[in-house]
Amino acid sequence: MRKTLTAASVLALVLGLAACGSQDSGGGDGGTLVVGATAVPAGEVLTYIKDNLADKAGLKLEIKEFTDYVLPNTALQEGSLDANLYQNKPYLDDFNKSKGTDLVPVVDAYLPPMGVYSKKTADVTKLADGATVAVPNDTTNEGRALKLLASQGVITLKDGAATDASPADIAANPRHLRFKELEPAQLPRSLDDVAAAVINNNYAQDAGLSPTEDAILLESAKDNPYANLLAVKRGDEDDPRVEKLAKLLTSAEVRKFIEDKYQGSVLPVTTG
Repeated sequence: MRKTLTAASVLALVLGLAACGSQDSGGGDGGTLVVGATAVPAGEVLTYIKDNLADKAGLKLEIKEFTDYVLPNTALQEGSLDANLYQNKPYLDDFNKSKGTDLVPVVDAYLPPMGVYSKKTADVTKLADGATVAVPNDTTNEGRALKLLASQGVITLKDGAATDASPADIAANPRHLRFKELEPAQLPRSLDDVAAAVINNNYAQDAGLSPTEDAILLESAKDNPYANLLAVKRGDEDDPRVEKLAKLLTSAEVRKFIEDKYQGSVLPVTTG
């Protein structure tokens, strides 16, 4: 009888410790929320929240930084992340379609405007005839880059060209530009070799480029569908930790942080 009680007591203790461990490591209202992000601006925005706002909101936050656009979504789908912050809705939709993932947006956080950069010219409309322009090689960002060039009449896209536009959708190319498709992270390093490059905001800033000072053409925030968003795996939208982070991302404090730190290089998309 004494041995039986002792064994039962040990079992109860082990189960109790296991339960406490699971509560501390994730899930529910008290666990740490693990969020994937590119370093700039997502990682910086999340670090500001972690250092200044999370404790008061009752949120434990862990940030994991990535240097590409694929792994943060793969990790989120596989469960090693609880959420991520770095992508826009068109990219997320295309990723779900092409990779078979089931990720959903929670809230828009900010707009990192894409820009055209060049060491050869200060005017995108004066690119030399036959010049080579580097663009991102993923479907959504390439279409975004071409639409940015089309906004200034550098090229003309076919009627109905969507967010997945490619060079095949160019209807008119009066300067006979050639397009070089590169991994987004490689674009800043291509500036010595091409006439211009259309570069995502985070990679431009990582390379020491200032979107407001160095870009020869920068996206406008007006009617722009490319705001970066907080994403989770479908079914996790109502996780209390996710709801807390979404509220902080759209707060007046974060809006002010973005305005003060980035001076127009990153634009808040909420009024807070």
